[in-house]
Amino acid sequence: MDRRNFIKDASLATAGVSILNFPIFGKNAPSNKVIVAVMGVNSRGAYLANCFSQLQNVEVAYICDVEDKAIQNGLNALKNVPKKPQVIKDIRKLVEQKDFDALVIAAPDHWHTPAAILGVQHNKHVYVEKPCGQNPYEGELISAALHKYGKHIQMGNQRRSMPTLIDAARQVKDGIIGKPYFAKAWYANNRKSIGFGKRVPPPATLDFDLWQGPAPRKEFQDNLVHYNWHWFWHWGTGEACNNGTHEIDCCRWFLGAEYPTKVVSAGGRFAFKDDWQTPDTQVASFEFGDEKAISWEGRSCNNFPVEGAGRGFIIYGDKGSLINLGGGDYKIVDEKNKTIKEVKTDGGADATNPVSASGNLDFYHFDNFVKTVRGEASLTSPVNEGHKSVLLCHLANIAQRTGSTLHCDPANGHILNNDAASQLWRRTYEKGWEPMV
Repeated sequence: MDRRNFIKDASLATAGVSILNFPIFGKNAPSNKVIVAVMGVNSRGAYLANCFSQLQNVEVAYICDVEDKAIQNGLNALKNVPKKPQVIKDIRKLVEQKDFDALVIAAPDHWHTPAAILGVQHNKHVYVEKPCGQNPYEGELISAALHKYGKHIQMGNQRRSMPTLIDAARQVKDGIIGKPYFAKAWYANNRKSIGFGKRVPPPATLDFDLWQGPAPRKEFQDNLVHYNWHWFWHWGTGEACNNGTHEIDCCRWFLGAEYPTKVVSAGGRFAFKDDWQTPDTQVASFEFGDEKAISWEGRSCNNFPVEGAGRGFIIYGDKGSLINLGGGDYKIVDEKNKTIKEVKTDGGADATNPVSASGNLDFYHFDNFVKTVRGEASLTSPVNEGHKSVLLCHLANIAQRTGSTLHCDPANGHILNNDAASQLWRRTYEKGWEPMV
């Protein structure tokens, strides 16, 4: 993963599609240098640290994690940078440092909103990976923080910055497939059982109290850290928010949909019997009045492809359809299913890659954030827009957990006349850790 290959890959995106003017990495004046800190560097965060370090005139000055092996992963990812980053384990101490501009967050989901709020409250811009909250309330909270503190908060739904998809969304809006009214998205993987964890003391390498942070305290178990927290409601948000966010966001973007009026979900933990709590199989549907609808199919434990791909989305209109198979590529067909346009990229997309499913194309999103911090661009995915898509995923999970059809306020997505479901709109927090704006 290097800047030269990114420029090469991006320049091959497609003939006739306006992408970015190269060099894309901003000005070199010291006054334009962007200094960042990265929170959570075990896997995706180490990748983010490496990528941001490759952007010209960007320095990764700090890394933050609560586990020693993860810290080493972060340091290894930055082994070739001119200046070694400083390690600060406690995010509360990190944000007090005055000498960096932006906080990049790739910690577990329950940390995303609390850490982002700490960042903007300490005058930092924030890049936060999806989802932008562990529950719907946090999405509203982080959106409020965006407006109150006047700092940029970008969510990591990277497809919003891919030039080919930006152009595709424009074409759909301009009517190339007629009136778009339905979208289908999917994700498939072959995740294995996580078994039944044992209650044991946390390893000496892990500060489990700080790892839990804002979440009410639970005992440590040996099948939780690092990745399997995704499948526990107390810390994670399931496959819907973990991977569904990306294509569901594209569906909402291309359809021009805002908040839903009705949400239903079917599925469960079918493939294995173990500690995994969230669905491994889920089919969710979202209606937007009587004008538009979205469906999402998630299969965590069976990777048989849809349309030949492990992830993707299709936009259906009354005069044709647009098909995306997970990366920046797309195809448009007319009402007779004849291909009228096809665009290819060479970004190294891999649907099941837990570090970067869209390969080098992620760089467009990182670059957009840095340019916006410099005042040279506007965010392609400010967190208040990202929240609308993540909310769909949360609502799907709430419908699944309560076994009910959700009827929602089209003005803000709030659940109507369903007390059991409304109780899942927000969570409780460990005393003294409540995020506040």
